[in-house]
Amino acid sequence: MSVKDTVAKRFKIICAERNIKINELANCSGVTPSTAYSMMDSTRRDVSIVTIKKFCDGLDMTLGEFFSHPLFDELEQEIK
Repeated sequence: MSVKDTVAKRFKIICAERNIKINELANCSGVTPSTAYSMMDSTRRDVSIVTIKKFCDGLDMTLGEFFSHPLFDELEQEIK
C-alpha cells in the first residue's frame, strides 16, 4: 500500500470510529470538501503534510497520534 493510501485509510478509520463523514472532517478542519474527497481518492495526487496537519487539528489530535498506528509500521521502504 502506498503512503497516500495509508494516510487515507487512517483517516477513514478515525472517521468511522468517531462516526463522522468525510464532508464533516473537511468542515471541522477548515478545508474544502473537494480537498478531503481528493485525499481519499487513490487516483489523485499526493496529499501534503500541511493538509494532514489541518485534518488532525480538526480531529483534535496531534500528528504523532495520527502516525502512531500499525498501518504506518507496515509500509514498505520507498527507496529501492
